[in-house]
Amino acid sequence: MGVRGHGTTLEEAFASAAEGLTAVVVEPSDVEPIEKVDFTGSASDPELLFYDFMNSIVYEMAVSARVFSRFRVRVEGNYLQAEAWGERVDVARHQPAVEIKGATFTQLAVGRSDDGRWLAQCILDI
Repeated sequence: MGVRGHGTTLEEAFASAAEGLTAVVVEPSDVEPIEKVDFTGSASDPELLFYDFMNSIVYEMAVSARVFSRFRVRVEGNYLQAEAWGERVDVARHQPAVEIKGATFTQLAVGRSDDGRWLAQCILDI
């Protein structure tokens, strides 16, 4: 299973993919955006920056038992700063479908698609 985000900017593509990551686990519309979590990172290229961002979200979901419904991402050069809004998992209400182990390098890609929009994608280890 994988995630793919599209956007008119690189930041929108990263945020779209992050929303897709959440949708693998829960229905995003069931998640109230009541808590904010900050993410930062740096990497030598956009693909590694995306990979690290996806795995940071997976880590936060696992360690803090949180799920997210909204993301805002800023990328400047090799640096990422992001905010995610969500809440702690309520198993009865959220009914998590799976637990994601992590993002992988398989089909990892960040760049412009044929239509000129940005694309960010990777396969997930479930």
